[in-house]
Amino acid sequence: MQHLKSKDPIIAGLIAAELARQQHGLEMIPSENFTSLAVIEALGSVLTNKYSEGYPGRRYYGGNSIIDEIEELARSRAKELFGVAHANVQPYSGSPANQACFFALLNPGDTVLGMELGHGGHLTHGYGLNFSGRYYKSVSYGVNKETELLDYDAIRAIAKRERPKLIVCGATAYPRKIDFAAFKAIADEVNAYLLADISHITGLIIAGVHDSPVPYADLVMTTTHKTLRGPRGAIILVPRLTDRLAEHYERAKTKTLDTLVDSAIIPGLQGGPHNHQTAAIAVALAEAATDDFKTYGRQIVKNAAALAETITTAGVRLVTGGTDNHLLLIDVTPVGLTGKEAEEALDSVGITVNKNMIPFDTRKPLDPSGIRLGTPALTSRGFTEKDMQRVGECIANILRRPTDEAVREKVKRTVAELTTLHPLYPEL
Repeated sequence: MQHLKSKDPIIAGLIAAELARQQHGLEMIPSENFTSLAVIEALGSVLTNKYSEGYPGRRYYGGNSIIDEIEELARSRAKELFGVAHANVQPYSGSPANQACFFALLNPGDTVLGMELGHGGHLTHGYGLNFSGRYYKSVSYGVNKETELLDYDAIRAIAKRERPKLIVCGATAYPRKIDFAAFKAIADEVNAYLLADISHITGLIIAGVHDSPVPYADLVMTTTHKTLRGPRGAIILVPRLTDRLAEHYERAKTKTLDTLVDSAIIPGLQGGPHNHQTAAIAVALAEAATDDFKTYGRQIVKNAAALAETITTAGVRLVTGGTDNHLLLIDVTPVGLTGKEAEEALDSVGITVNKNMIPFDTRKPLDPSGIRLGTPALTSRGFTEKDMQRVGECIANILRRPTDEAVREKVKRTVAELTTLHPLYPEL
């Protein structure tokens, strides 16, 4: 970064400090990952200089012949990888992508049924202070209080009572598999659209360790920076062009789902796409199409299972008792901590997690009863089940004895050993 060091040494120094923090700590927030250097190079390219409002072959600016090739490549790679009819790669991130899906399918005031935020859903699935809860009638489903699992019979009952126009399935803090076929059956029964938000589990779907929603959903949204291991961004996938529920809305009668989605992005919600981001997404999609990536996705789940078993054996309670995917949700109240205290205790020894609400939490969101952690980023560094057992022991020891200086020093040494064994970006 010689040019940055010359022009702005303060920012250059802060970037170097953040690189060192990532290299020497255990990044375990399940929505975070490490991109390849190829993705980073695409992000830092001259493509950021170009405006390209519109779509390939239909731009509002000239000079976009090369940009058209890049976007077409990203779209074709997404369609092939996921087996869908259409892909829009322009959303700036996951939240505006979900907003675009709502904009494409709904009118203001229509009813949306999504997973409750405190039970593992996302802000954009109907939270009251979010656009999804302010401009639409939001109804929530959650998990069973005893099993902490999705109760599809209860979800069906809510859907039959509320008759939503859109059902959103997908989660940010649910450690078990999602039954997309069950959600489709519910959506069909009440004549609703089905939107699958797979942002967290995309890499697992590609690897074949989680079912795909493509055969069932009307629209699929994924971010590109979690288990997909790409840049920050999002893709809206259209499995089939035919709108099976066109009778719902006058505007849908003359438009297929791909045109509804594309027009929702521009002119509906966005202007020019971020071309450097589009190119980086294309790179990540090419990487995701390899056998190495599928091996990586399978290892994420193996690592999460090993981590869950170790933490459970140490006497720390996991919500649902374990995990089927990439993340764990830990209830820290039995060890006498709040989520904020647990997050801070782990951060002080180089283990990064995030405080998180657990189902039926009685505490406030900024200091809840749980923490959320996962294995995607450490798996990118080459961590194995054996490594994750050591990580799990460190986490359990800190949670049980957060102020014990001997424990803290031992954990710090283990973190240093593991990060040295599995270096991040050794080329830098």
